[in-house]
Amino acid sequence: MTIGWYPGHMNKARKDIMKLLLQVDLVIELVDARLPYSSENPLLNSLIKETARLKVLNKTDLADPATTKLWIDFYEQKNITPYALDKNQPEAIKKILKNARKVSGKKPEQILRIMIVGIPNVGKSTFLNILSERKIAKVGNEPAVTKHASEISLDESIKLIDTPGVLWPKIEDQQSAYRLAVTGAIKNTAIEFEDIALFAIDFLRRDYPVQLAERYQLPDVSLEASLLLEAIGIKRGCLRKGGVDYHKASETLLNDIRNGALGRISLEKPEQIALT
Repeated sequence: MTIGWYPGHMNKARKDIMKLLLQVDLVIELVDARLPYSSENPLLNSLIKETARLKVLNKTDLADPATTKLWIDFYEQKNITPYALDKNQPEAIKKILKNARKVSGKKPEQILRIMIVGIPNVGKSTFLNILSERKIAKVGNEPAVTKHASEISLDESIKLIDTPGVLWPKIEDQQSAYRLAVTGAIKNTAIEFEDIALFAIDFLRRDYPVQLAERYQLPDVSLEASLLLEAIGIKRGCLRKGGVDYHKASETLLNDIRNGALGRISLEKPEQIALT
């Protein structure tokens, strides 16, 4: 199947971002540390242009530490300083503001306007709440929670602009689209659970066979993905009259990946991606 999801509010959000960029001094771009390449919106480069930018690899608590290190090395070789963060590091997140003014070139007495951008479900609202030290953005473990841009004043000198998660109208790289679907960046109603689960199993049995076997007590993960999905369904009680409920088994697997129940997993490495 071809995966894509671009509801009307995203097109409006893209237009709003274009307008707001004329008013900001710095963009903080969040990507998912489990798939930094696939979670970069290619439209942002053309929108942001020369505006100062900081890149945050978010959700590192869910990503493979060794792979995250590879991505950090990759970005540093590109003269990009990435910040590897997770929601359990509030102090590290707040330190970003100290570098933000330096990168933007704004003087201490000047107002610094910062825009927070990223794809759906990458953790922007949680990030914003930690920066502001109060719950001002609605948080949810699903995409499209934030639908409108909003401005928050941290103090008299720093203004934050929260933006909705924006994908792009057509995802050319369907491998990236499948990875996005696995992590929940694409709304569940826009995907076929079994299709995405079979993709995830193929990946896990190749890159994380031990975690897959241990989580579901599977004696042999070299079997076909469909047989492994059936075994997972049986192990987790995903049954219906006549046999395994494959949709429920698929949902169980994807939820386990998304919430870290299989351990810290990264879905792509720099050498696997045709990066430019």
